[in-house]
Amino acid sequence: MPLVFREHPLRHAVAAELHARTFDPLRAPQRISHLGVVCGEPGTGRNVAHLKRLLAHYGRPIPEQIHQYYTADLGHLRVRWERHTEFVTYTFSQQGAYVHPFAEPLLNELPEEWLRDLPGEVIAAVTLAIDACDTSERDARELAALFEGNPIIGSGVVGGASRAWSDMRIHPDGFMRILVRDCSLSESQAGRLTKRILDINCYRAMALLGFPLAREVSPTLGEADRRLAMLASRMASRGTSADPSFESDLLADLTSLAAEIEAISARTTYRFDASRAYYGMVQQRLEQLRQQRIEGLQTFTEFLDARLAPAIATCESTQHRQTDLAERAARLTSLLRARVEVSLQEQNRQLLESMDRRAHLQLRLQETVEGLSVIAIGYYGVGLIGYALKGLEQGGLPIDATLAMGIAVPLVVGFAWLGLKRVKKRLTGSA
Repeated sequence: MPLVFREHPLRHAVAAELHARTFDPLRAPQRISHLGVVCGEPGTGRNVAHLKRLLAHYGRPIPEQIHQYYTADLGHLRVRWERHTEFVTYTFSQQGAYVHPFAEPLLNELPEEWLRDLPGEVIAAVTLAIDACDTSERDARELAALFEGNPIIGSGVVGGASRAWSDMRIHPDGFMRILVRDCSLSESQAGRLTKRILDINCYRAMALLGFPLAREVSPTLGEADRRLAMLASRMASRGTSADPSFESDLLADLTSLAAEIEAISARTTYRFDASRAYYGMVQQRLEQLRQQRIEGLQTFTEFLDARLAPAIATCESTQHRQTDLAERAARLTSLLRARVEVSLQEQNRQLLESMDRRAHLQLRLQETVEGLSVIAIGYYGVGLIGYALKGLEQGGLPIDATLAMGIAVPLVVGFAWLGLKRVKKRLTGSA
């Protein structure tokens, strides 16, 4: 019967994700070579193309699409390919008896050109061997020889169904060595155990990538801290500086320092967050091993925690420090901007007061000019009237021109004053 309900478009994708990190059952004796290759974010298709190139070399069917993982038989070898966020892993396994577990890594059987052209950089390379339970258990002398005399860590795992040893060192052949003894493992348990151990090694390496970066940027952050303290001291000690360029110079220095801190943060934040996430996965896988102590040896958890925990703490401390510096720089910038704004407001107030004083002076001057204008208009008006009266007097009219001019003076001046007031009122109203 066909489905009658409407499916979410991501239903199949989220269901498939549950099987994206599965394991392959293994049967001892077994040898495994494992590579973790850092290749950046997915999307380029280079890694899938490289895997298909290997399949073509061994004449295997090439699938149209490869998603998060792929498993194939290469004849004498079996390969498992997995895509992670920042890296891909290649796990090559071969079932069968061996004399020396680490003498001939399985990668030596792969095409040299294919190995040389791996997209990315190898961050983890492991040779792992699983001794069968029907073989004699190796004593301390044999284990020391396998790990070239290095201090060994080890523990019972899977609740005592197996034992695992390693020195967690890179040997001259370029591989880290891990030996597992099958005491009573099922094939599924052996597959899960192997995957968890290999995951621990890869995630451990990826988690530690943030530590060198933290040590690299720490001196720069220390210098930034010192410069920020000096800028804060300058800002406090020169709070009443009369130098008009003081605030602008200080703001320029502070903005430049804040930009440097942000550049460091942009460079390190992702790496530090990733280190913390990988460390969490290492702790999860270690817990899943269900370890039991082997007398005289450090367990994997004790060994890794003693080295990983301080490194991750350093990354977290460095990230917190740069965040704190960025916040302090932002606070100082805000305070300085506020002070600059207050200073600008004070300058604007003084400018407005100056403009107000000038407006009053202009008004006084205008009133003075108006008085002089009335006098000038009155003078010319009376003069014109005088010319007219004198002409009439000469023409024989019985008038006294001088007396009439005297009488006209207040009238002309009054009309001139009223006329100017009316014009001023009209101009003021239209404005």
